[in-house]
Amino acid sequence: MTIKLLAIGKTDSGQLQQLIDVYEKRLQHYVNFEIEIIPDLKKTKNLSEEQQKEKEGELILKKLTPTDVLVLFDEKGKQFSSVEFSQYLQKKMNSGIKRLVFLIGGPYGFSNEIYLKSSGKISLSKMTFSHQMVRLFITEQIYRAFTILKNEPYHHR
Repeated sequence: MTIKLLAIGKTDSGQLQQLIDVYEKRLQHYVNFEIEIIPDLKKTKNLSEEQQKEKEGELILKKLTPTDVLVLFDEKGKQFSSVEFSQYLQKKMNSGIKRLVFLIGGPYGFSNEIYLKSSGKISLSKMTFSHQMVRLFITEQIYRAFTILKNEPYHHR
């Protein structure tokens, strides 16, 4: 199985990107993991929030294949402990899917079409985080999940 993290907009902070890179590199020992960034929309001043979500949704759909399993990071999603998240990933791997795509949306969330295409929603917290920090948190949690599944000591530090 491949795990893909798809996100809207680049990471402006070099420090955050360095940390993301650390966990992305560590993950290569466990799973095919990739991060793809969809550039921010240009000329959005005259677009409503709904129009921006629709345009982002079109860009996202172009990045998906028919067999992808899409999971959204959404404030209304299910919350997991790290151990529960590792079990969630194990179930996904056991199900035989080819590619699990985790999606971080733009500043206004997702279009209705993206919600319809998704097979689930996960919430990291009831708090709101910057999209850039969410990338780091998700990458670290995926890494943590694999160390839990392999019974390695990282989770207990």
